[in-house]
Amino acid sequence: MPPPNGYTQEMASVICSRLASGESLRAICRDPEMPVQSTVFKWLSEQEAFSKQYAHARTAQMEALAEEILEIADDGRNDTYETEDGAEKVNTDVINRSRLRVDTRKWLMSKLAPKKFGEKVEQFISGPDGGPLQTAITVEFVKPNKES
Repeated sequence: MPPPNGYTQEMASVICSRLASGESLRAICRDPEMPVQSTVFKWLSEQEAFSKQYAHARTAQMEALAEEILEIADDGRNDTYETEDGAEKVNTDVINRSRLRVDTRKWLMSKLAPKKFGEKVEQFISGPDGGPLQTAITVEFVKPNKES
């Protein structure tokens, strides 16, 4: 008999497996066989083992999204079409939709896994003409006030 909150390791494994294959939690929870999102979030706060399993699944999900990006970018099947007079035309709607799909996945990956997929920003501080930064420390000795 499952616990009162409905949590089972089997259900957790199914959710994590589907996440790892690239499916969104929202899509998983739309499945009538699955719990609603709020239940999954409750389990995450209550079940430490599930929380760890879920974190690993999210990492795998980012890899699945990276592979999807490659598939979308490499798929040029509908990038052109033939008009009635036989001329080949570029299908800008399909190309723009593919660009949106790639950009959305890249954005999501950069937010959910910023260390691996986020933009790398480095700042360098240099002195005049790009030379080394010069620093100086001044120490001033002060006699204590006799009234203190």
